[in-house]
Amino acid sequence: MLKKLFFIAFALILYLQWGAINYYLNPPPDYSQAHGGKVIMYATSWCPYCVQARDFLNDNNIEFVEYDIEQSQEGKEQHKRLGGRGVPVFLINGEVVKGFNQSKIFALAKSN
Repeated sequence: MLKKLFFIAFALILYLQWGAINYYLNPPPDYSQAHGGKVIMYATSWCPYCVQARDFLNDNNIEFVEYDIEQSQEGKEQHKRLGGRGVPVFLINGEVVKGFNQSKIFALAKSN
């Protein structure tokens, strides 16, 4: 009975942490190398957080490349491969940032 309970607990932990485990085992490709190491933003034209993110990047003189995931097949595929389920998603120095987290985006972009 104890072995069965241990196995169920282990399986549950594995299930809940699968995203982090998979990210560690299969890190996403660094698509930014194709763009000279610039920040890549995956967005849509109608997303208010994407508008705020664009303004933030421009106001802080952070060079970026933007993919509209509804217009660009390449952007859509990269967004999916990076585990994106919403927008905006950023790829900065090989690290994925989901959502508009100003402090994290700024710290990663300025460390480049």
